[in-house]
Amino acid sequence: MKTLRSSNRFESPLWRDKSLAASALEEMRRLAAAAAAHTGRDTAIMEVCGSHTMAIAASGMRRLFPKGLKMLSGPGCPVCVTAQGDIDLILELAARPGVTIATFGDMLKVKGSGGLDLQSMREKGASVNVVYSPMDALELARENTMRQVVFVGVGFETTAPVIAGTVLRARAGKVENFSVIPLFKLVPPALELLLKDPSHSISGFMLPGHVSAIIGLKPYRFVAAKYSVPCVVTGFEPLDILTGINMLLRQIVSGSPAVESEYDRVVKSEGNPRALEIMREVFSVTGARWRSIGLIEGSGLGFSRAFAGFDAVRRFKLSYRAAPEPKGCICGSVLMGKALPADCALFGKACSPSNAVGPCMVSSEGACAAWFKYGG
Repeated sequence: MKTLRSSNRFESPLWRDKSLAASALEEMRRLAAAAAAHTGRDTAIMEVCGSHTMAIAASGMRRLFPKGLKMLSGPGCPVCVTAQGDIDLILELAARPGVTIATFGDMLKVKGSGGLDLQSMREKGASVNVVYSPMDALELARENTMRQVVFVGVGFETTAPVIAGTVLRARAGKVENFSVIPLFKLVPPALELLLKDPSHSISGFMLPGHVSAIIGLKPYRFVAAKYSVPCVVTGFEPLDILTGINMLLRQIVSGSPAVESEYDRVVKSEGNPRALEIMREVFSVTGARWRSIGLIEGSGLGFSRAFAGFDAVRRFKLSYRAAPEPKGCICGSVLMGKALPADCALFGKACSPSNAVGPCMVSSEGACAAWFKYGG
């Protein structure tokens, strides 16, 4: 009989096999009961990645989880964790004459503190283009040499190497009207911030598959070694997720926290050395502001000295100003695993995908968007 980890090949029928899913769920019930007996409390697993949040919701598996096991959303949606002040900074730049903003579509409807967003500004005449890759933005700059094209650099370790590669292309091609707003975030420092909170209830981390394909397993080892919290890098098929949860539960039951990978058909222990090399050439580690959390030292990427000319914040002399969260929005608490989307008084009422108040309802990876579309 085939098992989930019998091959490193991606076999879609295997990873959606109903009999294997039934077996995994039965094992989950047994392990969840054993984990509760071992720890004396419910098991709370945080899915760090927004893609996991959406996959769990879309598959309907949340309704099948046994009593005593709950999933928490984490700070793994790049649009959601972008600070309100940084949203305002993007909108300020969009209003400048001669500037074209190039952005992924998820950023269009994130409201600034004044109530505007990029979509509404575009309707009022601002030059805002939706692109599908940073290379599209670079091509836009090549085709419009009389305008300054600024790419909104929002993302984690997955996105940063691609943007770094684009910047290398821009330098090689001497494209001088292209720049990037560097709003990148790094996942491991955010996990440490969560674990430093003495009130956290996290029993284990389901780690992001895409980010881990770049950085590998080593950057997470402190989670198990320093904080005794189990970690498993997990893929995105339903059986990936069920298997990853069971691997976490086994660590909890055995009392042996570690960093493991369920997604070994994609994620290697050392990550992607070439992607890391490109990222480190163009960027350097810096502090970053996270929505509702504030500044986390060492949790972001800014341009290295050699590539500082591509920094749009520097080029346009932009100044960050702190801004309050939208009134009534608890997106920050959801990102910290301290609240569920349905705990928000605005959820599904004043806040919906067609009229979102906070970014967790805007983004395709946002927890509130997932709960609204598929139910909690």
